[in-house]
Amino acid sequence: MTAPVGIFDSGVGGLSVAREIRRELPSEHLLYVADTAYVPYGDRSEDEVRERTLRIGEWMQGQGAKVFVVACNTASGAALEALRERLTIPVIGLEPAIKPAVRDSPSGRVGVMATTGTCGSARLQRLVDNYGNGATVVRQPCPGLADMVEDGVLAGPELDARMAEYVAPLRAADVDTVVLGCTHYVFVREAIQKALPGVKLLDSSTAIARRTRQILEEANSLASDGPGSVRIFTTADPAGAERIVHRLWGEPEAVQRVEI
Repeated sequence: MTAPVGIFDSGVGGLSVAREIRRELPSEHLLYVADTAYVPYGDRSEDEVRERTLRIGEWMQGQGAKVFVVACNTASGAALEALRERLTIPVIGLEPAIKPAVRDSPSGRVGVMATTGTCGSARLQRLVDNYGNGATVVRQPCPGLADMVEDGVLAGPELDARMAEYVAPLRAADVDTVVLGCTHYVFVREAIQKALPGVKLLDSSTAIARRTRQILEEANSLASDGPGSVRIFTTADPAGAERIVHRLWGEPEAVQRVEI
């Protein structure tokens, strides 16, 4: 089998990135790991997130992955540089789409919905410093939202009530553009849009898919023509993960457990 594209997230949220990579590169074999035993990363220490990310990166490389996509903002912020020092394969990280949000915002008032860890990260601050260009950037932590996605709460009164709490500061700040700074949030995009009517929502999944293609093209390692495959692993109970994977992925992929 052709060497796979390794994709990783703390849970199933990174499937939103995997989905875009599959659309961009349908012949590639994807190897996805959800570190569900430790989800969510946003409430864990930076040291713990870095340790978990490095361990999974080394496992991916050991499985023959030709590139490692860190489909998690929190993990990218904590471990991207360390991964690039330790691994011999290319590493692609995820970061909130601050630059295009500021560029496209008519009023210069931008919101960021993310985990507590990402909102407080030095990486996000650097993005604001480098690309803020005088805009007002309102950071809104959304504790518990990734957990709701993991539990399959993708719509309904419970989610709407929680969403109203999350977006209240963004509405008060009159933002016109909001960055979805966690891959899980893509799967509740409709609920976010409902709570923020008229506000433009941005995420990074399409850009990451294009970057993956670019890296593979530069290395002359794109898969040949033919249908790709998907293998999905979890560090927790595969039966529980499989239920939500089927809903989010839209295909009956088996989920296997792996000890990492």
